[in-house]
Amino acid sequence: MKNTARLVLKNSFKPSCRSFSTCQMQQGIWAGVNYAPLDAIKQLTISFNQDTAPNKILLGEGVYRTNEGKPKTLPSVREAEKIIFEKGLDHEYPPVTGVVDFCKATQKFAFGENSDRIATVQSISGTGSLCLAACYIKKFLPADTKVYFPNPTWVNHFNIFRAQGFTDDRIPTYRYFDKKTNGMDVQGALEDIKNAPAKSVILLHACAHNPTGVDPTMDTWKKISDICKEKQHYVLFDSAYQAFASGDANTDAQSFRLFVKEGHQIMLCQSYAKNFGLYGQRIGAFNVVTENAEEKKNVESQLGIIIRTQYSNPPLHGARLVTTVLNTPELKAQWEKDVKELADRIKLMRAKLVEELKKVGSTRDWSHITNQIGMFAFSGLNEQQVTKLKEEYHIYMTKDGRISISGLNTNNVATVAKAMHEVTKN
Repeated sequence: MKNTARLVLKNSFKPSCRSFSTCQMQQGIWAGVNYAPLDAIKQLTISFNQDTAPNKILLGEGVYRTNEGKPKTLPSVREAEKIIFEKGLDHEYPPVTGVVDFCKATQKFAFGENSDRIATVQSISGTGSLCLAACYIKKFLPADTKVYFPNPTWVNHFNIFRAQGFTDDRIPTYRYFDKKTNGMDVQGALEDIKNAPAKSVILLHACAHNPTGVDPTMDTWKKISDICKEKQHYVLFDSAYQAFASGDANTDAQSFRLFVKEGHQIMLCQSYAKNFGLYGQRIGAFNVVTENAEEKKNVESQLGIIIRTQYSNPPLHGARLVTTVLNTPELKAQWEKDVKELADRIKLMRAKLVEELKKVGSTRDWSHITNQIGMFAFSGLNEQQVTKLKEEYHIYMTKDGRISISGLNTNNVATVAKAMHEVTKN
C-alpha cells in the first residue's frame, strides 16, 4: 500500500515534456518576450567586428578617431583630470538636477551668458537630455501635440519618443534633405513646418545635422524662426556638436541663440560626448527658456521630479571635468585648440576624399561632401552600392550612404575613394 502511494505521488510530479530543462523553457514566464535587434548603426559595428578581413574599414558609428584610427582624449580634459584628482574630492550624490557649477557653466556655454529665466538641468548626455525633453513635453503639452522630426534624422530620435508613449502619428517628419542636390530642401522644410498644426513641436538640429551634414544658412534659420513664431510652434533644439562642427563654439550656437533673440522659449538638449570626447562619461544638459525667474524655478522643480523617478542623480566625474575646463581660462583656451583640431581634421578628410575620388577618375560631382559639415557626410550612395562596398571591399557605412568622416585617415582614404568610384562609375 505504501509502495503504491509512493508510485502515485512520484508519477504526479513527472514533467509532461522530455526533460525538465525543456519543460522550464516551454513554461517560462518570459516566453512571450521576443528578441529585439539593436538599431542599424550598432548592428553595423557588430558586423564589422565579426569581419575577419585584415583591411576592413568602419565608417559607421559617430565616434572621433585620430589619423591613426585611435580614440583621443583631449589634452584639456587630461589636465582637468589631474586638477580634480589633486583636490581629493569625494563621490557623494550630486543634486538631483545636477552639479550646480556644471549647470551654470553649460548654460553659459550654450547661450553665451547665464540667465535667471533659463531652467538648466544636467542629463545623461544627449540621449538622456532628449528623454527628459520627451517626458517634459508629454507631461506639460496637450496629449495630441505632434513632434516633427526632419527627414532624415538621427535614428534614435523616434525610439526615444516612442518609449515615452508617442505613437507614430504623433511623431511625423518634415522634408529636409534633397537627394537630387545632396543639400537641404529649404522650400520643402519651410512648407511642412508652416503646414504643421499650430503649437506643434519642431525638432531642429543646432548644427552638423545628423545624418546629412547639411545645415540651414542663417537666412534660412531666420525664415524657420519666423514661421515657428507665426504658428506658435514649440521649438526643440538638439545640440550634439557645438564647437565640433566649425571649430568654434559661438559659431555653432548661432541657430538657437537667434531663436532666443527672436523671442522663442526654446528647449535645448546638449551633449558633451563629441566636443569634449567624453563618450563614456554621459554628460549633457536639458535647458528650457522660460518667461521669468518664477517660471524657471517651477520648470526646474518639475524636471527634478522626472529625473528622480528615472535615475535619481546624474554622473558626477564627467560634470566636474566639463566644469573645470569651462571655468579655468587656461584650460578653456586649450580646449578651444583641442576641439578646433578635431574639426579641422574632419574638414581635411572631406577634402582629401573628394581629391582622391578625382584622382581615380570619378567624374561625378562630389562637392556636396565638402559643402556639408560635421562628423557625417551623406555620400549620395544608394543601398545597393553600400552593400557592394561592404561585401566586396569590407568598407562599412550605413545603408543610407552616411559616412562617419572621422573613420577616414591618410592611410585608408585612397582605398575608400577607389572603392566608391568602382561602385558608382556605371
